[in-house]
Amino acid sequence: MSGVALIRDIAIILLAVESLVIGAILIVLALQIRGLTKMLEEEIQPILESTKETATTVRGTTVFLSNTFVKPMINAVGYASAANRVMSVLARGKRRIGR
Repeated sequence: MSGVALIRDIAIILLAVESLVIGAILIVLALQIRGLTKMLEEEIQPILESTKETATTVRGTTVFLSNTFVKPMINAVGYASAANRVMSVLARGKRRIGR
């Protein structure tokens, strides 16, 4: 066997071993990705459900506060402003009549 043929055979063997190692690493990587995906599904799903419940609660609280406090307060301020305006118009009218 010549030196070039020996080097060629060793290179082929090294490439075959390298291919096997890379294949094994890819299989391990695929299994790790599968495990990570399952873990994320199991961990993220409850977090998303909890977030949805919290958002629903906040929305309900906001609607309750709006209907119970904010709208009546706005109406009261509106009526007070209207009454103030009526009083100021009437007060101006009395001054003009007295002149």
